[in-house]
Amino acid sequence: MGRVGWVLWALFVIAVPLFLVTGSVSWAFNNPGLYNDGFEKYSISRISGITDSDLRQVGADIRGYINSGDEPLNVRTRIFGKEQDLFNDREIAHMRDVKRLVWGVYILALGSAVYLAAMAVIGFARQRGRFVEPLAKRVIYGGGLTLALLVVFGISALVDFESLFIKFHQLSFANDFWQLDPRTDYLVRIFPDGFWVDATVWVAVRAITGAVVLTVAGSGYLVYRRYSGWQRAVGGLKGARET
Repeated sequence: MGRVGWVLWALFVIAVPLFLVTGSVSWAFNNPGLYNDGFEKYSISRISGITDSDLRQVGADIRGYINSGDEPLNVRTRIFGKEQDLFNDREIAHMRDVKRLVWGVYILALGSAVYLAAMAVIGFARQRGRFVEPLAKRVIYGGGLTLALLVVFGISALVDFESLFIKFHQLSFANDFWQLDPRTDYLVRIFPDGFWVDATVWVAVRAITGAVVLTVAGSGYLVYRRYSGWQRAVGGLKGARET
């Protein structure tokens, strides 16, 4: 394998965890159940004065905003029965930054998916069945890399999730709009720290599941190939002895 081939395969291995993680994050941002379960678990209706049905609509409005080209975020709801704007100017500015970040995640998910698919299609077009074995090996490497990265992240999160969460915001945003006050800002009142812990676990579980499936599938194929080769070798020896 030449240098170009080595680079292409290295990028393939890296693209596996990139796709699994960004794909899971994209799924999380667009999963109504994740929002609604969090609202219920943390009694957001009681804390915020917004009914459960209105909270579900707020979640839908936020998802709609993230996936649209509309600006700025404009969410009106009933708080203790009085209809009003939910978010203030600082929260709206932060959500604009969040939207850019999520779209960046979408682009990484799509880009990594396209690269993985393109490598597979080109490989099969050029090598046919002979491509399955090298593909299986790189899939195992990619799945293993995903698991290793998530183990490191999981240990760091268990040690101090709050510091990790703060560092993420410091690296992801060029301003301090993310520093909100739950006494005055509904964005952190309806999405408390516990919600983000649960969302992180939700994403990690799906990324890990994907990595395990890929690793098991790749390993299973390689074991099958070796077993088949051993069977053929044994059959050949038996045939040679009989003659």
